Parts: sequence; structure tokens; C-alpha cells
Amino acid sequence: MTPVPIRHPVRIIGIDPGLRRTGWGVIEIEGNRLMFVGCGSVEPPEGLPLASRLLAIHEGLAAVLGDLRPQEAAVEQTFVNKDGVATLKLGQARGVAMLAPAMFGITVAEYAPNQVKKTVVGAGHADKNQVLVMLKILLPKAEPKSADAADALAVAITHAHHRQSASLRLRVAGL
Repeated sequence: MTPVPIRHPVRIIGIDPGLRRTGWGVIEIEGNRLMFVGCGSVEPPEGLPLASRLLAIHEGLAAVLGDLRPQEAAVEQTFVNKDGVATLKLGQARGVAMLAPAMFGITVAEYAPNQVKKTVVGAGHADKNQVLVMLKILLPKAEPKSADAADALAVAITHAHHRQSASLRLRVAGL
């Protein structure tokens, strides 16, 4: 008789970076069971200089990381649009979103927006309403107050489904 492996819950934070609102969502996975922990967004006050907005994002995420203590993190990759300046600024917010968990010693995985939608909804070009409907099915206790928080939960779910392959990629890369 082979012993049944003991499964420990793993807490995952998903982050949807943005300069106006950076969404975060925390779930736990035990085996293939998903459990909602919390979600919200960091919203720097309007009119702050870029450096102050980035600092506010970092401080907000650091507070969430300190309070909820996730063991793994995932960040949505930046969607490149036609406005190069806006894309660069969003990239800076994304850098902060990756830095905050790294400062807590948490490995950060990255997922493209289409991969997140395909994982949660089954279609890479799903709209936000379709993502929200599936979130309600996968995490019935979750009630995200913003689209950014919902997207962050979707990123966390994506990582829960792909974390073994993400871990393998990091080991192969020697990180």
C-alpha cells in the first residue's frame, strides 16, 4: 500500500498592475480545490507625480503581502498598446508589482492576458463579464469591488493551474 501524499494549502497572490488601480487577489489552493482569501485594489490619489504613485502602489502591496502572507505570486504581463508613453508608465507599475513580492522572498510568475482569460474562461479573447461570471463559479465567496480586483483573482487562478510548469521553468533556468 502506498501512502497518500499530504497536501498543504498554498496561498497565491495575483496582481493586475496599473497606475490608477493595481488589483490584487489572494486565493489558497489545496489539491485542486480553490478557496477565496481576499481581494481589492491599491489606488494612489489622483494628481500625484509618477514616483509618488509608484511608491503608493508598493506600500499598498507590501501591506497586503504582510497581512495575508502569500507563498507564491503571479503578475499579469503588460498589454502593449499604440501609446508608447502609456505603455512605459504601465511597465513601471508592473515593475513595482513584481518587486513587492520579490522583497518578501516570494517567487513571481508572469502570465499574458490571453493566457489568463483562456485558463479562467476557456477562450483567450473573453471579455471582462465572462471572466467575472467564471470567477463566481470558481470562487463563490469572492465579491470583487473592481474589475482590477477581479482580474487579479483571475491571475491567481491561472497561476494555481499552471504553477507546476512555472516552477519547472524556473528550475530549468537555474533560478
